[in-house]
Amino acid sequence: MPATAPRDIAVLKDTAELSSSEHVLTALRATRRRTLGLIAHLSTADMESVLSPIMSPLVWDLAHIAAYEDLWLVHRHAGLELLRPDLAELYDAFETPRRKRGEIELLDTAQARAYMDEVSERTAAAIEHHGVGEGFVHEMVVRHELQHTETMRQTMALAGLLPAGEPPSAAAHMSEGWIELPAGDFMMGAEPEGFAYDNERPRHVAHTGAFRIARRPVSKASWLNFSEGGGYERREWWSDEGWAWKEEYDITHPPDAALGDPQAPVCHISWFEADAFATAHQARLPTEAEWERAATWEQPPDGVGQVWEWTASHFNGYPGFRAYPYREYSEVFFGHEYRVLRGGSWASSPRVATSTFRNWDLPQRRQIFAGLRLTKDV
Repeated sequence: MPATAPRDIAVLKDTAELSSSEHVLTALRATRRRTLGLIAHLSTADMESVLSPIMSPLVWDLAHIAAYEDLWLVHRHAGLELLRPDLAELYDAFETPRRKRGEIELLDTAQARAYMDEVSERTAAAIEHHGVGEGFVHEMVVRHELQHTETMRQTMALAGLLPAGEPPSAAAHMSEGWIELPAGDFMMGAEPEGFAYDNERPRHVAHTGAFRIARRPVSKASWLNFSEGGGYERREWWSDEGWAWKEEYDITHPPDAALGDPQAPVCHISWFEADAFATAHQARLPTEAEWERAATWEQPPDGVGQVWEWTASHFNGYPGFRAYPYREYSEVFFGHEYRVLRGGSWASSPRVATSTFRNWDLPQRRQIFAGLRLTKDV
């Protein structure tokens, strides 16, 4: 599956690697180098300030990564006491939501990095003495940190603090036109073996009608045409909820569609905007079943992995869903509040952004590295 994300973390090749202590330690260490490399150019003030009201201070992310690793790999897997039980609630994503993280006393940058180092040493010792078992929670911790580095990049992008060379130049010149798929069934979701998140399973038969899906994500040039052609003024193109959001927050243009290569995929687009753009072009957003079927088709679409792609689908469990290893990863978000995104972005690790991986967010969010791909009925 194509992707333009940094490739310094090896993609998991087979299930045997999940239960290999050597592979797990290699992945954990490489992931940590990636995390620390991301913030190497930042000042202490950058790390400890609230850079965006909808995001965490970056230093919170560092200590949260350490607390999550200590909880799952040292405490729950190896059966040892937490290193810092006094920090458990502070760095629990549900106990301390984003809106509170800039208002409370956190570990400073030096303390957070020391905490990370000590947890890493405990993890290595625990693996040496207890092994990794089936390896599921160890792979979960690796991917948790990889996902957090993308979230940290979102924060840094909002503040203009991304490292030099990010985002990378996109493979912008992709095929135009449409791919047509006939009506039919396909197997949707992750295989029963190997690592996958609970919301990717169980694998099941899904059906789509015949549809066309664009060969490439919508470009910045196309979005500018929409914007300059009254896209943010034509009420008939917007849903009631989307129009109310646009009016309340005075949304009049996309954040950065005029920057960079005009043929690169447009980015930082909310679901409301994506839906309006599709309506204006006599099209729609794909369902996630259509997206996954197209992504695994014999001639898959271009540009997958450059921007997350909004789908029409609400985030819910598949038939027979079972929460594992904890409800708070997926199940608490099910319902009509969140929309699903697919495919990954330039900031996603290919180890995470597989063809079955499901991302989700609120329809008004624009901090995600998200765009869209159009779909039409046949």
